[in-house]
Amino acid sequence: MIEDPAAAEVSLDPVRARLLAELAEPASATALAAKVGLPRQKVNYHLRALERHGLVELAEERRRGNVTERVMRATAASYVISPVALAAVQPDPARSPDRLSARWLLAVAARLVRDVGDLVTGAARAGKRVATFALDGEVRFASAADRAAFAEELAASVTALVAKYHDESAAGGRAHRVVVAVHPSTGKER
Repeated sequence: MIEDPAAAEVSLDPVRARLLAELAEPASATALAAKVGLPRQKVNYHLRALERHGLVELAEERRRGNVTERVMRATAASYVISPVALAAVQPDPARSPDRLSARWLLAVAARLVRDVGDLVTGAARAGKRVATFALDGEVRFASAADRAAFAEELAASVTALVAKYHDESAAGGRAHRVVVAVHPSTGKER
């Protein structure tokens, strides 16, 4: 999870993003230069920027004659830029309280990314896993009326399920956030 604005900026550079992808497997600047078609010195420049922001780390050093070759690796298998990186302008559900608006959905999704990112980071430090559940699917509606009826029935079902299991007075209980979203599919698989 990238929360530092400067680290986010560094990671968004196309060359550096490509280097991060290539560094899923440790590699030297020389090996990376051959893969991405750039001079080794330019690759080293980008690697130093990524290293300063904790996005890559030294995997090992190898002696090659009079030269020490640094083998680098990405510090994570994947990266997500947290809304915290844009703290002053991060989406906030309270600023867009219309539950039917796309802005509200983005704000809720941003909060989800931020919260789950914090949980993953904390769990990794503690050597534990985070108990989560996600459901992802696609539905094709015949009409706007069907979509509205689906949304109403889904809201009623989730509300009833939450009411059934929510126990405000449970000693040692832990609150969990429930997020259900419905939006038009872009048709792009990611």
